Amino acid sequence: MTGASALAMAAAPQAAMAQDAMTAASDAEEDNVIIVTGIRASLQAAADIKRDAQGVVDAISAEDIGKFPDTNLAESLQRITGVSIDRNSGEGSTVTVRGFGPDFNLVLLNGRQMPASGLGGCCEAPASRSFDFANLASEGVAAVEVYKSGRASLPTGGIGSVINIRTPRPLDRPGLQGSVAAKAVKDHTFDGTKITPELSGIVSSTFADDTIGVLLSGSYQRRKASLAQFNAGWREGYLGDENNWGSLGYGPNVENRPDATDTYQIPQNAGYDFTDIDRERFNGQAVLQVAPSDQINATIDYTFSQNTIDARTNSIGVWFNHGDTQSSWTDGPSAGPNFYAEAFGPGKDLAITGAVAANRSINHSLGGNIEWEHPSGMRWELDAHHSTAESKPTSPYGSNIAVGSAIFGVESQAIDFTSDMPVISANMYPGSEIDASNIRPAGNAFRNAYMRNRINEISLKGGYDFDAGFIESLDFGVTYTENKVRSAYGFIQNDTWGGTLTADETPDDLFTINNLPEDLSGMNGANDPSIIPSYFQVDTAGLINLLDSQIGICAGTGAGPGTCLADYTIDRTVNEKTLAPFIQSTHAFDLLAGEAHLRLGMRYEETTINSRAQVPVPTSTAWVGANEIAINYSDNGDFTRLKGSYDNWLPAIDFDMTPIDNVKLRAAYSHTITRPRYDLLQGGLTLAAPIRPDGGTTASAGNPGLLPYKSKNIDASAEWYYDTASYVSVGYFRKKVSNFPVTGVTEGPLYGLTNPAQGRGGELIAEAAAALPAGSNFDEQLAYVAANYPSVIDPVTGGILGQSGDPLVNFRLSQPFNGDRTATLDGWEFAIQHNFWDTGFGAILNYTIVNSDTFYDNTLRYTETQFAITGVSDSANAVLFYDKGPLQARIAYNWRDGFLSGYDTDPYYIESYGQFDASASYEFIPGLTGFVEGINITNADRKGHRRNDQSVFFAAPGYARYAAGVRLNF
Repeated sequence: MTGASALAMAAAPQAAMAQDAMTAASDAEEDNVIIVTGIRASLQAAADIKRDAQGVVDAISAEDIGKFPDTNLAESLQRITGVSIDRNSGEGSTVTVRGFGPDFNLVLLNGRQMPASGLGGCCEAPASRSFDFANLASEGVAAVEVYKSGRASLPTGGIGSVINIRTPRPLDRPGLQGSVAAKAVKDHTFDGTKITPELSGIVSSTFADDTIGVLLSGSYQRRKASLAQFNAGWREGYLGDENNWGSLGYGPNVENRPDATDTYQIPQNAGYDFTDIDRERFNGQAVLQVAPSDQINATIDYTFSQNTIDARTNSIGVWFNHGDTQSSWTDGPSAGPNFYAEAFGPGKDLAITGAVAANRSINHSLGGNIEWEHPSGMRWELDAHHSTAESKPTSPYGSNIAVGSAIFGVESQAIDFTSDMPVISANMYPGSEIDASNIRPAGNAFRNAYMRNRINEISLKGGYDFDAGFIESLDFGVTYTENKVRSAYGFIQNDTWGGTLTADETPDDLFTINNLPEDLSGMNGANDPSIIPSYFQVDTAGLINLLDSQIGICAGTGAGPGTCLADYTIDRTVNEKTLAPFIQSTHAFDLLAGEAHLRLGMRYEETTINSRAQVPVPTSTAWVGANEIAINYSDNGDFTRLKGSYDNWLPAIDFDMTPIDNVKLRAAYSHTITRPRYDLLQGGLTLAAPIRPDGGTTASAGNPGLLPYKSKNIDASAEWYYDTASYVSVGYFRKKVSNFPVTGVTEGPLYGLTNPAQGRGGELIAEAAAALPAGSNFDEQLAYVAANYPSVIDPVTGGILGQSGDPLVNFRLSQPFNGDRTATLDGWEFAIQHNFWDTGFGAILNYTIVNSDTFYDNTLRYTETQFAITGVSDSANAVLFYDKGPLQARIAYNWRDGFLSGYDTDPYYIESYGQFDASASYEFIPGLTGFVEGINITNADRKGHRRNDQSVFFAAPGYARYAAGVRLNF
């Protein structure tokens, strides 16, 4: 067992994975062969899977996962050719394979489709199908297989890939074996050094002449970390010849104004966020396996994971009114700001925000499997599982909140975008210094999201192995899957952004001043002398309690007193039922230097969808801010039910041959599908809030009749296995995808809602502006209207109510349907894995090129409809390792090129990113190993922009994370 990782005792459940250590040792003694363990053994196991597979498959064995300095499976998966990851809170969360993002990759656990849940973004019901790998620790996993080419026997849902997570089985490792490990983790924190624990253990034992096996594994991880980030919101991509509110004016205050045909975006708001994270993760597994004879093998397994994240965010930032502005711009055709500044009269706010969120994701999977292999060559397998994934808040405030405060005294503000970290500066009027004594509470929002995914699945498979002839085997089967998803969302929003309590009525001790440059340090610009010097650590819970007791900000929730959990106004359920039979034959025949293999398969899938939704019913509007009209809703919602169905024939053909010794050529053709996001399938009509006074207000509805994305795939590769655990490979792939949902837009009024800004409210605000001193702001004008025309004031929001005679709001209603758009992605994968003879040194290099025939044109105005595949980027990995005797060491570099991460009316780009990780271990005595690990040891930063490189929407300094621990194998 020398050099084995925490999982080596219960490694892979298939012979293709690592050999049984005890058997290998005895064979070695007889043959006088040196047994290789640890990193090199795991790489050999992964190479064996790649070489022996039919189709394009890459894998990581247990030793690989255990030996990488990675916090979870996603961090390990990024080492595979063609796999990139997205990070959340500094940890790997979701994967992109060959340019297709998280929603296009299906995750299995022991061959079973897994449910997925999450709470999504801030302001809508969760809808993603993507699996969050942050929920899983690596200690309870034997291997991960990434199927890049389609096959008829696999569940569908992954155009990018199907990722199968395999957990250990006790009968694969006879006898009593186990491992325990303890680790201390040091992460970056604002408040001193904090060490957090990680504990893991696995024990496996067999009984009754190795016919009964029991395995238990578990892990506990806690992480405390601090993250800093610049964030900015941007207005739409205008053309240079426009001159309306929110766009650039003409005159000397604009340097190098974009030309008439250039596009540009203006910042709407910007701020610095400082987040303290406390993440706690539990994983556990229990397996009972019985093999009463050589023909029968039965398994019952249960897998559990719980991931709780408590995040506390403190922010300080600015909003622009686009009045008395100054700016400087880069050259077009898509121009970006060098700086953007604005001056104000008295009363402009410096936004100070506190947020508290504690959210938990829990996964359960209970499954059973029985296999029967008859000596005649007949095989049967029955498998069933019940699995759930649930995500919900654990705090009394909701899943995502923002409790606003402000100092109302900004004289001027500016953002300099020429440094890596954009620099926000603010000059305050005398008496409005950045001090706790000047802070007043303002508006707030409490958002409450929930998601639960349940999958019940049963599968019956059979097969027959032929003794001789052209047909090697015939496999067939049928799977029934019921996938039920509930997604809910509600919010409480108090649009009192002009302030509520006075500064004197707000205790100063709710706000603790912190040094902003010190906590933001790490990127060029963070220590600029003009940057906002301070931010405040907000006692958010104390502030909520104060405001609720004084002005009832959480009143009216069904959850009762002491909570701000908003009632669900959107509650949607999607129920997918799929029946999927398949048949495939495997053929073997001699060709050139070796045996060639041909696999022919066909899968048929029939899916029915039932969608049920509760949505809120709007009743009125209220003009609450210069650019915001709130929507008021009735206490009762409305339910809708919609249905849809579709079927697909999905062929899969794989061929491989060995033209010369140790060289393998492959070719594959297949059809695969990915089902649409749940929000596209869900019924119900949702209005975007707030309504904008000058138009552009949107609404949306789903369509359960949407067909899935369908891809026609071609794969080809050549592999040369020139030495033990050493190979060179090159592969080409091409995916032509159709059935992309497109959005049909209709315009018109909805629910009879009116626009007070364009009616009676606009007249009253104009009257107020004329009556008040020059330069009055909207809040002052609204106070004038409230004092002189109280009957038009909404008692709930304090805004001006829409009147029956006001113009109707013109909504742009969007609804998806399958269009005729297609996209083709193709690319190349290059890989080399080399061991430098018996020196102990080795290297892994891979590079993936991904091309798309779609792209986003930054030079088109925001109103132009565009279509582009997101997530498409090149990627590379380089690993140097040493594994000899008691010492193992590894340094790894992972790089991903910049890519389009998403778009609404304008694009979002993530800039290229590279990260170094390192690890080392030393076995002091047989079975006792000490190890150290480092993640992002060079403090690599991350950044994203909109149409121009300087239109930055986020910038985050990177921080290293270190760990040290011991592992005991027995």
